[in-house]
Order: sequence, then C-alpha cells, then structure tokens
Amino acid sequence: MAEIVTNVTAAQIRHAALGFRSQNAAGKTIPQSAALTTIFTVSGGRIMVNFLYGLVTTVVAGTTPALKLTATPTTGTASDMCTTGVITAAEVGSMLVVPVVKGSALIVETAGSGSQTGPGLGGQVVAPGTIAQTSAAADVTGAIQWFLFYVPLDDAARVVAS
Repeated sequence: MAEIVTNVTAAQIRHAALGFRSQNAAGKTIPQSAALTTIFTVSGGRIMVNFLYGLVTTVVAGTTPALKLTATPTTGTASDMCTTGVITAAEVGSMLVVPVVKGSALIVETAGSGSQTGPGLGGQVVAPGTIAQTSAAADVTGAIQWFLFYVPLDDAARVVAS
C-alpha cells in the first residue's frame, strides 16, 4: 500500500482535533495525605479540557493509594474533576485519564501500559485557577507526568504547566 503524501503535519492534525497542548516537563510527585499538588495553572479566561491524561513515570506504591484531580478557581469554590481512581502498584508507562463527565472516576489501568480508554467527545469547562492532583494515602509514593489538551473559550485564556 502506498503512503499518502500530505503537507499537513501530525502536530497540525493533533492541534486541530484536540486543541493546544500543555505538559509537565517531568513526573510530578504524588502528594500524600490529601495535599494538593498543582499540575497546571489556567489564566486569562475559561478553557475547555478536551483530553487530560497522566503517564506514570515512577512506580506507584503505598497502602491502596487513590488519586483524583481538582480544579480550584481563582474566585469561587474548588471542584473535583473526577472521583478517585485506585492507582495501587501502577507501573511505569501506565496511563490515567480524566473522564469527560464530572463525578465519574479517574480512568485507571495500572498494569497495561500499551493502551488506555480515551475520555470521549466534549470536555469539562475550567475557570481561571489551578488544576491539581491529590491522594488521600499517607504513604503513597510515585510520580506522574500530566498532558492537557484544551481549547480557550475566552480570547486571553491560556494554560501553563507547573
């Protein structure tokens, strides 16, 4: 089968389909005992999160650690973007996906790093503020690199990885 030649790059297709991308430079240590660790800062306006996923970079250990993500607006009250997903023994390369629907559990695959379910079409609207990860386990260890694809809903909206 012949290769299809096109002037469009993979980055241009990804940008058109998913929006802008922001990502952490390296894995963020998973916080212990309900502490929040900021992974992204939203400024200048609201965004629509099209796809937010984490890639485990250091094996997760601890007594039944569970993880969730929380959006904390500059003005207003924090809101969980998902309910906790158990991440016990997540291997390096495991992917965690934030669901489209608030109140749904974090999509977790701890042993199969080959593929993961995507969140579906649509997304969550996030106000200016922060997006953070939190775990309730006091002894959790491990690290996750986070990737966020978003569309600005307000002209000045942007995201910076923490």
